[in-house]
Amino acid sequence: MRGLLASSVGVTCAAALALPLTSPAVAARPASPAAVRPAPGAEAPGGTQSLPLAPLASRDRTLAPVAEQGLPRRDVRHFSLVGVIWDDPDTVLHGRVQVRTRAAGTDTWSGWQDLETHNDDAADPGTAERASGRVHGATAPLWVGDSDGVEVRVRAEADRRTEDTARGSRTATTTAPLPVGLRLELVDPGESAPEPARQKSAAGAPRRAAEPRSAPTDEPAEALAGMDAAAANADLADLDGTEIPALDRQQTVEELFALRAGELTDRQRAKPYIGPRPRIVTRRGWGADEGLRERGFVYTKKVKAAFVHHTASGNGYRCAQAPSLIRGIYRYHVKSMGWRDIGYNFLVDKCGNIYEGRAGGVAKPVLGAHTLGFNSKSMGVAVLGSYGSKKPPAAVTKAVARLAAWKLGLYGANPKGKTYLKSGGGNRYPKGRKVRLNVISGHRDGFATACPGWQLYRKLGSTRTTAARLQGR
Repeated sequence: MRGLLASSVGVTCAAALALPLTSPAVAARPASPAAVRPAPGAEAPGGTQSLPLAPLASRDRTLAPVAEQGLPRRDVRHFSLVGVIWDDPDTVLHGRVQVRTRAAGTDTWSGWQDLETHNDDAADPGTAERASGRVHGATAPLWVGDSDGVEVRVRAEADRRTEDTARGSRTATTTAPLPVGLRLELVDPGESAPEPARQKSAAGAPRRAAEPRSAPTDEPAEALAGMDAAAANADLADLDGTEIPALDRQQTVEELFALRAGELTDRQRAKPYIGPRPRIVTRRGWGADEGLRERGFVYTKKVKAAFVHHTASGNGYRCAQAPSLIRGIYRYHVKSMGWRDIGYNFLVDKCGNIYEGRAGGVAKPVLGAHTLGFNSKSMGVAVLGSYGSKKPPAAVTKAVARLAAWKLGLYGANPKGKTYLKSGGGNRYPKGRKVRLNVISGHRDGFATACPGWQLYRKLGSTRTTAARLQGR
């Protein structure tokens, strides 16, 4: 299962100058590439290749062999997403991780690309998800497109300092040890199931089932899990729907009273501030394999805040590939990192399309694994891409504002306001501290991280203003 080519069935920006090459510029291919490449026309059900890293011979003689690990160029089965994991989720990788990949069916290799080593999206300490014993430390994943060759190097961070001795000054170099159990994860997101034909009402909204469908007891677990995920949105869309359609504001207000009639405050009943419900692609719509995640859903009490992230997975995807990218992140979160489901509650692609993330119902307060210490009473919205130096398209910020105006409006939260959340523990706020945060915050507001990237973070002010306007404030 953990062999060199075994398949596992089972955040935050990239950095700077290139390191000198430590692996051969050209490596011989295996004698029989067909042994690791699928036959022409073969189906791609999805999977993960998990390859252990080994010490590399370093050109820098001041580094110990264990301070640089990797894999030389090799042929592998098709994959589109790559990441590196290690045993202890509480260990930080102080160093640099770089990969280069070969486009499938060609002899064209990419240049070296950085993986973001500080992947700070995680379940809260002490929760069942965090303490499952299956959780690993990990880099952020990187989308590389359809590939069948890979090379990787992981180099520990070197700390050089000048020391005065009796014989004069000398330079001393120390390196932090690399985490134990480094493995390269190559994720094939698989193919999405065919979209079923959807029946619509005259008004254009999906036709809802007259009553819940009971699942036959002989249905496979994956089918039952899929029915559970769809049923969680039964008040919003047809059970076979691939999207939850947009509503205008009046329709949204009517739905608010139908969904949360007994929970609304007198102020909400008198003046319901809520933005029009945006179109949301369901898990069925992006092709989630419901057999991967844990069954059942975990909820928090309400949604008081939204944390905005970027996935740090690169911007080299087309919007038509976004469902495949999400399937890759989903599999990486569950099979490689050991979470119960994808960590984010929602995802947004660079064209402004909004996707359902963690299962449990888009209108419900589903507990995610996105902002270590602040997952309770919040939701996580991840923009697909890397936005440290690249500005997000206007479609992205508009989509985040529309989503926040609707979802926060369900729970009476003002997008331009402040709220208090109790820290569950993290590197910025100790466990138990009540922290005053913007209702729409960036990941870095609750955790010491670069996520969601400076260029996306600096847009949050206008996002708050737009979301509040959409709510009618």
